[in-house]
Amino acid sequence: MILTAAQMREAEEALIATGTDVHELMKRAGEGAAQWIWRMAAGRRVTVLCGPGNNGGDGYVLAEALRQRGGDVVVIAPLVPKTEAAQRARSLWHGEILQNADATAHGDVFVDALFGSGLSRPLEAEALALLQALTEQHRHRVAIDLPSGLQTDTGMALNPGLPSYDLTLALGGWKFAHVLMPACAMMGEKRLVPIGIAPVDGAATMIGRPKIARPGADAHKYMRGLLAVVGGAMPGAAILASLAAQGAGAGYVKLFADSKRNCPADLVVDTGDLAEVLVDHRNAAVLVGPGLGRDAAARERLAVALADPVPVLLDADALVLLSPRLLAEREVPVVATPHEGELVALERAFDLDGSGSKTARALALARESGMIVVAKGPDTVVAAPDGRLACSAGANPWLSTAGTGDVLAGTIASRLASGVEPFEAACQGVWLHGDAARHCRLAFTAGQLAQAIPAALAACL
Repeated sequence: MILTAAQMREAEEALIATGTDVHELMKRAGEGAAQWIWRMAAGRRVTVLCGPGNNGGDGYVLAEALRQRGGDVVVIAPLVPKTEAAQRARSLWHGEILQNADATAHGDVFVDALFGSGLSRPLEAEALALLQALTEQHRHRVAIDLPSGLQTDTGMALNPGLPSYDLTLALGGWKFAHVLMPACAMMGEKRLVPIGIAPVDGAATMIGRPKIARPGADAHKYMRGLLAVVGGAMPGAAILASLAAQGAGAGYVKLFADSKRNCPADLVVDTGDLAEVLVDHRNAAVLVGPGLGRDAAARERLAVALADPVPVLLDADALVLLSPRLLAEREVPVVATPHEGELVALERAFDLDGSGSKTARALALARESGMIVVAKGPDTVVAAPDGRLACSAGANPWLSTAGTGDVLAGTIASRLASGVEPFEAACQGVWLHGDAARHCRLAFTAGQLAQAIPAALAACL
């Protein structure tokens, strides 16, 4: 689960109410973090920067845990602890504590336990300078819960010039900063240290590997789902989406286009009148947008696609052409997959101000439009009108090439056609798309990505 700062506090308070005291939680967090740092340090010197709050308390605990194992540990604490739990943790540290003026320590592993989640104001100049100096003086960098200077719920940097880290150890639960840009790009590898937090009702979820059922022994192509892909002025994008859809589980993918040119032999292409072919009662889902164009003909194709009483996925040009009026009569789910520019266009169309974090914007659009919104990018958020929210753990930067969005659209649409509930279909498609990139060589094309979708699907069976 992914928690806001407020949800994390409430979850900790609920745990304390059952008899677990704050020091025990701090002990679990610090000792759990120490296990990761011990392996990373491998006997080399560790410098721990402790702040005045409970994040600093975690730092004292992990420092003592490392010392007891025989580690070479230095603690730097420019500020005295302000919470009772942090004060107790400091009293249990049996080593020297360096002050700010003495903080010229060099070592191999630097641990940032200055400020964790809940920070709402920028670091003061002296604290920022110390943080920057210590990260430059150490070969490896670890952040406890969050790197200092990041806003927990939005992932925004509160100061310019914040350092990056090799490892971030999330304590108790994931926070939105762990999955949202620009924060998530500064954290290196991310690992979760459990402290006994119970599931939180209404919490966002991390998109993980889905469990996808194999076709039954009696399956046929229509039982596995017929996906109708509506082509347009630029046929290549619709072909890419169709190829991805073929590999993501749908039993039958049919492309409605003006020509069969450049289409593979195993892709069915219908060049008939769109208004007639989309009345096929066997359609399980419709995909419209990739390569659609933005002229009058494109608007007509979009309207026809939205008239089909099956789930529809809207991407690319369809998102720019979409208006609230076109969705007014829809009673069947719609999934939209906007990148940042398309998200802005949709916010304007639905009279939204576009303020807040990416998660807040996606939820606002989902509620206002009634669509499942997949706000894609280096950080991808899936939001539903009922408030459900899921986030991707991070995207392969090699996905930043033309056509990969068409592949994502085809992958999600294929899961829709397979009969998966729309929010879950969106999450499955996002995971398959990201995992397919792992199967590709570096600097891959969108076509190569589409060809890797079946390998990603196989990992889920």
